[in-house]
Amino acid sequence: MKKLGLSLAALVVAATGALADPVAGVWKTQEDEGAFAHVTLAPCGDKICGVISRTFRAEGEFKSDTIGKPLVWDMVAQGGGNYKDGKIWQPSKDKVYRSKMALSGDTLKVSGCIGPICKKQTWTRVD
Repeated sequence: MKKLGLSLAALVVAATGALADPVAGVWKTQEDEGAFAHVTLAPCGDKICGVISRTFRAEGEFKSDTIGKPLVWDMVAQGGGNYKDGKIWQPSKDKVYRSKMALSGDTLKVSGCIGPICKKQTWTRVD
């Protein structure tokens, strides 16, 4: 019985790793008004969410009050590296945009719109 329990536990761990979303990890944003961030993307239920994990200026890393805050949420994987129906927050303007993402290797194209106003950034994988 003990072997069966250990086997099941190993199977669950292996399946979890196999189901990990390819966009999961740490991403460097483009600079926005003199600062950029590292954003940690991970599954949150059946969607993808991201929080600000580190912040930087030209002088180096600094402790922003945005660290730990959600930057991306409700992204739905569409397959083929595409995500849609999410939201993204722009801290420098304190605005939330409807958002989508497209993953290609270690590059993530992120875009968001409020009405006719759209913005785009290209993020690069850190980890």
